[in-house]
Order: sequence, then C-alpha cells, then structure tokens
Amino acid sequence: MQNRNQLIAREGYPFIALFGFVTLVFALLGWVILTLLFLFLTLFSTYFFRNPERVIPAGEDLLIAPADGKVIFVGEVQEDRYFKERVTKVSIFMSVFNVHINRVPCDGKVLDMYYNKGGFVNASYDKASESNEQAGILLETPGGSKILFVQIAGLIARRIVTYPVVGDLLQRGVRYGLIRFGSRVDIYLPKTAEVTVTLGEHTVAGETVLGTLS
Repeated sequence: MQNRNQLIAREGYPFIALFGFVTLVFALLGWVILTLLFLFLTLFSTYFFRNPERVIPAGEDLLIAPADGKVIFVGEVQEDRYFKERVTKVSIFMSVFNVHINRVPCDGKVLDMYYNKGGFVNASYDKASESNEQAGILLETPGGSKILFVQIAGLIARRIVTYPVVGDLLQRGVRYGLIRFGSRVDIYLPKTAEVTVTLGEHTVAGETVLGTLS
C-alpha cells in the first residue's frame, strides 16, 4: 500500500506545491491579502493531507475503524449488492478537520470492488450512501466472513482514491486510500458481528475498535 512512512500523503503534494508557489508569487508582488490567503491554503492543505502513524490493536477477530470521524449511524439495513440480506451498518463521517487516510478494518482477501459516479450531497445525510460518488471493497476474512466497506464522497469531495485491486491480501490497519475534502466511510458487517461503537462516538482510523467478528 502507498503512503507508508510519509508524514504527508503524496496525493496532497500537488495542492501544497501549487498553493505554496502562488503564495511566493503574491509575496514577491507585495500583495499582502492574497499572500496571507494562499499561505493559509498552503498550511491547510498540509494539515489536511497529514498521514500519522497508528498503533493497530492486536486480536484475531477485531474490527477497527476505517476512518477518523464521528459515528453517525449504527443499525440494521438491507444490503442488496453482495449480501442480499439484512446486515449491520456503521457509518463514520469525516469533516475537513479529520485525517482522511482510510485504513483496512480487518485482515482479508479482496473479492470484489466497485466504483459508482454520483452526486455530492452532504456526506452526513443518509441518502449519501445511495446517491453520492463511492468506491467499495468486498473483503473475505481468513475465517470466511465477508465485510463491505465503502468510501463515499461528500459535499465538496471531488476524488476518491483506492489503492488495492481484486485478489490483494490486506492486513488490518494498513492504509488503503483516501477521500479529498470531506466525506464518509460505511462498513457493512454480518449480523453475527458484535458492534461496540455507539452513535456519536469519535473514531480513530486504525486504532478504534468497532467490534468483533463472530
């Protein structure tokens, strides 16, 4: 996977370089207000694309949070793309102030992936799961369980980045992608999974335990 041992995700380099260059130009021209504006954009882009290390919890059946943010939904839903039945869904909303690097929730093999173009409604709305741009990964764990985790673009997000391909063996906690500028991640679990996070809880990708697979 990409972006290991990098303080800033490489997807942020073009933004930081562009805003930094424009800041320098305006500074040389003596345009103070525009210099300060683009200096802010340079610093914010650096902050947004930060890529901190995380301590991955040990435990064979643990499920960990794929995203930093706030849990905005925990409950039972119908999932018809893969499961064709009622499953447990956990949704995590990422504001522009959260780390946006996404991490794999558990060990497993990538069975399938999909990408759908869509709209850009506020990612905190439930209808974003259906109408927004999104990219999903279906993973089969070593124990035979299947989970689905989906990156969903938000109101101002304009690109979803996903690193794995079908057939890859993923390890819990590794970086698998990111979403630019506000978004959410939904994770669909078998009903036998025990979910321990609660509505309103704040998660840390790669560290917060969502629950366990039975």
